[in-house]
Parts: sequence; C-alpha cells; structure tokens
Amino acid sequence: MLDVLAEQEGELFGGLRHMAAEGVDLLIIDGGDGTVREVLTRLPEAFGGRIPRLALVPNGKTNALALDLGVPLGTTLDAILAAARAGKRPKRRHCLEVCRPGLALPERRGFLFGLGAFVKATELAQRNHDRGFFDNAAIGVTLAGAVLHTLFGGPNDPWRRGEPVRAGFDPDGPRARFLVLASTLKRLPLGLKPFGPPHEGLKVLSVEAPPRRLIKALPVVLSGRDEPWLASSGYRRDDLTELGLDFPGDFVLDGEVFEGGDLSVRQGPELEFVIP
Repeated sequence: MLDVLAEQEGELFGGLRHMAAEGVDLLIIDGGDGTVREVLTRLPEAFGGRIPRLALVPNGKTNALALDLGVPLGTTLDAILAAARAGKRPKRRHCLEVCRPGLALPERRGFLFGLGAFVKATELAQRNHDRGFFDNAAIGVTLAGAVLHTLFGGPNDPWRRGEPVRAGFDPDGPRARFLVLASTLKRLPLGLKPFGPPHEGLKVLSVEAPPRRLIKALPVVLSGRDEPWLASSGYRRDDLTELGLDFPGDFVLDGEVFEGGDLSVRQGPELEFVIP
C-alpha cells in the first residue's frame, strides 16, 4: 500500500507502473479532485486493465469526490489503513470518461464534466481560490458571481449567448447551449442537485442559451425538483451511458480546462473506495 501525490505526468505514470509491478492492491491518493483525475486517467493502462482499491486523503482546493463518498476533511493515512485492515465495506462509484474519435484509450477520466457557462464559472472559481475561498465557500461565491453575470449581461454577453453544441440527443443539429453538465457523482457540494434526486450513473443537465426564466428556474433545478415548464424553457435532464458532443470551445473536467471539439462523455468503470 502506497501513498501517491500526483505532480509530474511522466513521474506519475512511472510510479503507477512500479506499483502495479509490486502488486499494490490499495492506492491512496493524497490531493483534491484534480489529482484524482490525473491518477484515474493513467491508472488502468499502468495496471494493465486491473484497477486496485482506492482511498482518498482530501487535501485539494476542491474535494467534491471526497464529499460524495463521505470522506471527511482531515482524514489520515492511519485511519484509511485501519479501515482496510478491518475489512470495512467499501463504497463504489463509476467514473466518467472523455473519449475522442480514433483514440483507443479515453483522453481523461474524472467525475464532473461541464462546458459553456461551467467553463467561465471555473475560471471565476480559480480567481476565488486566489482570494482564499475553497470547497463550499468557493462554490457559493462562484455560483453567486455566475448568476449575477448571467442576469445582468446584455444579449451579446458571453455568459448569456452560450455556444453552439451538437449533442447526441439533438436530432436537428447544433443548438446554442448556455450549459452542459455531466457527472457520475451522487452528491454535490452545498447539497446541490442539478440532476434531480441523488442516484447512480451518468447524469446530464443541459440548458439552452440564453437561459430563460433563470430566476424562477435556478432554485428548482439546484434543489433537484422538476416542474412541467422546465423542459419547454430549455432545461433538460438525462440519464445516459454515453453522450456525443461537438463544440468549438473548451470543457472542464474536475476543475481544469481542456480543449473541446468532437468527443464523447461516457460512463466509465466502477471503482471501489475504502472509507475510514
């Protein structure tokens, strides 16, 4: 059992290959959501398709996965090892995979994907991190800022106009989207429920641009409720195993911005987490 802190991509992959050769069966990830993303992206290849049990020491700027799994901040290595030795029942979560046409392996693996306003909100969140806001505080400040930008921007404001997105559930071609959000997490920070009541699997929320009836829709969507007028106003929830997307802008996966284009988001393998 080894403790892993992801810093350099080449060193990370080499370290994972070494652990696989040593027969490691419990991989403890020290860091936040971004560190988890980098480890998961390289883990199956490094381990030859075998995925060991995982555990988290949540020490990042954002720790949404740890919150979802019920891993408390301040969790120690000793507590994780004690839980593993005691045979405590693990928790299971599917990750999601971002795939490109023509590539044999997924480009990235993580848990929370977003484009459109989610990219702008992430950039705003990074500035809030620099101001000393982290986890729930950062999410609350960022959400408030995003709402203000959207409500008070003009018709050509980049927050409101969205971007053209061809999604697999759009039979008529690309549509202007304010937001597309996808996740395999069950619980999100601050108790937000944009995908409806918590449940397993790959969940998707899409919002057409410009967002209509936003002041009325926002508390309904974020509380997980449904109303008959949501769909007719451009708010759509789906439970899928895979979603094809084609868009000119960037996307965010677990807190970092990546180049968009023609790609698919699909449900990845089920992972086993040791919880102290």
